[in-house]
Amino acid sequence: MTSAQTSSTDDQSARVKRYLTMMGLRIVCFGVVFITTGWLRWVAIIGAVALPYFAVVVANAVRPREVGRITPVSPEPDRTKRLEQ
Repeated sequence: MTSAQTSSTDDQSARVKRYLTMMGLRIVCFGVVFITTGWLRWVAIIGAVALPYFAVVVANAVRPREVGRITPVSPEPDRTKRLEQ
């Protein structure tokens, strides 16, 4: 177990996945708009209009840096020296 933070690459890929998931949901909302009527159509319209805003906000939300602690690790003894003796 480590106290290290997730790398910025992992954080960015998680944000991209959330963004693409929300944009996929938006595509579904567009499909629902054309095949339904009534209140469900209005919910889909609101979703198709509002989701891009929320997707961008979520994608740009970078995780705050946490203060971690560093524990020292002592190196292993050199095994080649033991073999030579």
